[in-house]
Amino acid sequence: MTFVRTLLIYKWARNADDALVLGDGSLDWRNAKMSAGEDDPVALAAAVGIAESSGGEAIGLTIGDGDASWALARGVGQSFTVPDAPPLTDNAATATILAAAVRQLPPVDVILVGDSKQDAGVAVALAGLLGWPAMVGLITAFIEDAQLLGLRRVGAQMVRLKVPTPVVLGIAAEGEDARVPGMKELLAARKRPVTTIPLSDLNVETADPAVVGHRQAAHTTARLFDGTPDEAAAKLLAALKAEGVLQAPAGTQEARH
Repeated sequence: MTFVRTLLIYKWARNADDALVLGDGSLDWRNAKMSAGEDDPVALAAAVGIAESSGGEAIGLTIGDGDASWALARGVGQSFTVPDAPPLTDNAATATILAAAVRQLPPVDVILVGDSKQDAGVAVALAGLLGWPAMVGLITAFIEDAQLLGLRRVGAQMVRLKVPTPVVLGIAAEGEDARVPGMKELLAARKRPVTTIPLSDLNVETADPAVVGHRQAAHTTARLFDGTPDEAAAKLLAALKAEGVLQAPAGTQEARH
């Protein structure tokens, strides 16, 4: 099986550790940067591995302030970026930008996305917009006997799945960055050209869904009912009736003691 290109989508999500929780419960993302998530190194290794074993090429796509040299220093042949794409909290809105950018790239057969816990919907939303199938929750993907296979953990078992193409694969991390470049590789990667795709060329809407306000969750004081089980149950029923949670059936009269 020969692949012309695999595409790694990386550094497309903001680092959640940089978000600030404000007093009203809202999040301030202004200081958060697009960063490699815990799933990105595994997705990258799969993308490069598939390309190398098939004689193809791995290319990369990042958005916003994502550093393109991160992938270029780890085996990706060329990289593309949408530098003015806004960081969005909505998975579908992010996938819309990514799908429009993918249509601007050379044709690819396999797209690999880090299937992070914070933004797990991006891979499947991207597949839907492209009209491709998706397989998510994969530990890795590789070529064996001229077939593209995905590996997924199901309980205590490891399941091998035959994957059709074209396809979007969501990779879940179960390993660390096994391809850490040295300083020489990093410096060389930063000098390599990166193809820029302006957001205006994508003709997409970029607004997050409207947020009309935030409020903190209501807190209710806990109440304890002591006494024997029968006494505690009676007090609980009386409290529920007093608060209107329980009502006596119509036409009946509560017993008086």
